[in-house]
Amino acid sequence: MQDEAIKRAALIFRLFDANGNGVLDAEDFTLKADRVLGAAEGSRPEAREAFADSLRNWWEVLLKGLDENGDGVISPKEFEAFVLDPALFGRAADRFADALAALGDPDGDGLIERDRFLALMTGWGFEVPNIHSLFDAFGPDAADRITVTSWADGIRDYYTPGLAGIPGDHLVAIPA
Repeated sequence: MQDEAIKRAALIFRLFDANGNGVLDAEDFTLKADRVLGAAEGSRPEAREAFADSLRNWWEVLLKGLDENGDGVISPKEFEAFVLDPALFGRAADRFADALAALGDPDGDGLIERDRFLALMTGWGFEVPNIHSLFDAFGPDAADRITVTSWADGIRDYYTPGLAGIPGDHLVAIPA
């Protein structure tokens, strides 16, 4: 397992812990959906619903797969084991990747403008310099847009433990 993957898992746990109580619970996923959807002005209603559904699904998968003691919460250690296991996490990550990327494309042209990307990723909780670094790593076109596909694939890569040197690593590194 790559050190980069462990750092990515730790960051996403911290960002998922939207209520700041040190564990993941159902409230975190509701709060996170509300924050990101609050930044998704103009997104198509079906994209908004798909995103909210993807987070509900993600929580259900986590709870069923990791809550061995039935306390209704997921610890950082439990989460790391899960998020770095593609056999357990793959489908939830795919659904989430497609849903989040679709929020960035309200006009359906397959492209996401930097400002929209920045708003969504800031709503998620990432740092602005890291967001810009990530966007640049996706290779924007002359009009400063990236494709929905490149972002969705980048999200999938983020949750792949054997990968390093991927665009998503810009979210955990301090940009130069």
